Amino acid sequence: MKLPFDGAISRYFKAKAPKSVAKRITGSDKDDILADDFPYAERMDRKSYEKEIKALQIELVKLQAWVKDSGARIAIVFEGRDAAGKGGTIKRFRENLNPRGARVVALSKPSEPEQSQWYFQRYIDHLPSGGEITFFDRSWYNRGVVEHVFGFCTPDQRKRFFRQVNGFEEALVDDGIILFKFWLNVSRPEQLRRFLAREGDPLKQWKLSPIDVKGLEKWEDYTSAIGETLDKSHSAHAPWSVIRSDDKRRARLTAIRTVLHAIDYKNKDVKAIGPVNSKICIGPENWDA
Repeated sequence: MKLPFDGAISRYFKAKAPKSVAKRITGSDKDDILADDFPYAERMDRKSYEKEIKALQIELVKLQAWVKDSGARIAIVFEGRDAAGKGGTIKRFRENLNPRGARVVALSKPSEPEQSQWYFQRYIDHLPSGGEITFFDRSWYNRGVVEHVFGFCTPDQRKRFFRQVNGFEEALVDDGIILFKFWLNVSRPEQLRRFLAREGDPLKQWKLSPIDVKGLEKWEDYTSAIGETLDKSHSAHAPWSVIRSDDKRRARLTAIRTVLHAIDYKNKDVKAIGPVNSKICIGPENWDA
């Protein structure tokens, strides 16, 4: 089987990955958690996860019904390192929702005309209308992290972004949009393990991009950019929720619970939702602890 990018990820794993990272992957079972500081040694068992996710998805259906009836607008931003589980978490949010009222926005790189526009302009058309929930699979925060790490924006453009982002988000919230911002954070060995799995799976190879391959050697650059972005864009009106996602199952449950607890929708069952796991959902000040 031909591997994407001529097996660049496997070559990195064998020849360039930090020895401690490669060792954790080589000696692990599929259910093992690879991060030393993760609060659980193994990922959540499937039986418990499926029971809990079903109860939460019933609540999400109730939430969507309330959104439609009330005309509410909800925007949920998902950011994170590559392979942190953004798409999978969004999928579990939407699994039983009416897709007409629960859209995913995953924009490609800006076109030439878009590059000449105000940076936030192309995102405005994708904000939710009344009765809609919009999921952003990456967002305007590309400028804070990916564009900066790869030199796709100038330092002045990034400084301007940071001067404007809090005001932009405050305007959204002031206009009535219910805004959530999730940063999904994955450890270095787990990220590489997921990349290797994608590389060897013909059904998932499409998820890999040249940025993923080049980004393998830019871990520290990403770390610096992420820390600065979270620090400069965490605010009272639009706070970040950092989700530790080495265990995808716990991460998905935690993100959904965070949203459900924050909104007073009709027929809400607080007991069915259950508590947000504070070991998995942490403040941005501890994002890389």
